[in-house]
Amino acid sequence: MDLPEPSPESVAALAPTGTLRAAINLSNFLLVTGRSDAGDPEGVSPDLARALADRLGVGLELRSYKSPGAVADDATSGNWDIGNIGAEPQRAEHIDFTAAYAEIEATYLIRPGCDIDSIDRVDRPGVSIVAPARAAYGLWLERNITRADLTLLDELGGAYDAWVERGIDALGGLRPGLIGDQERTPGSRLLDGRFATVQQAIGTPKGRDGAGFEYLVRFVEAAKASGLVADLIEANGVDGRLEVAAPA
Repeated sequence: MDLPEPSPESVAALAPTGTLRAAINLSNFLLVTGRSDAGDPEGVSPDLARALADRLGVGLELRSYKSPGAVADDATSGNWDIGNIGAEPQRAEHIDFTAAYAEIEATYLIRPGCDIDSIDRVDRPGVSIVAPARAAYGLWLERNITRADLTLLDELGGAYDAWVERGIDALGGLRPGLIGDQERTPGSRLLDGRFATVQQAIGTPKGRDGAGFEYLVRFVEAAKASGLVADLIEANGVDGRLEVAAPA
């Protein structure tokens, strides 16, 4: 693959311990699709971290986190060097993000019996929405929903359970995941279109030598242009659900 050559300064900034410590969000089933025999996460996200470590000429340590919020919370701890999560303004206070390497469409699943038939009819008085707290699309809803009643839940899987048990009108989520939720909820409807596109990016903690972030930016653009990201998506069986992001 035609990936850029790193400078000694960028290697030192990105892997100050001599090993690239990559924070991996386990909750995104499109980016982490399984586990190795040794228990390490497998999928597009860890594979891209591995490609970066190989290009830097350093070892790789995958550090697993149960959610993107947990990755973001640990950004100032010094425990990771790169974090593969969705780029969101709330997270950018402590993390410098590249442009997206992949995109995932977020939309709504509508409960049985509810007459909402389009994205633009969701944010209205009297409409209720539930979504996972601190997921990239949950952060988008928190910033943008102004008229509907929005509930954000921390528990993994809790948003679906609340949607069913409380009769909430709309369940916000990633389209590929909502397809499965629709299949187990007779009479529910998945809305066409999207309310947001989750931008999966690589981040590095703020305050480090800028040479590291500058290299990350170049690496991500080259990974898209060279076909590396597309190859990883295909190799991990998520083509058609995870899309290569456009050039920055």
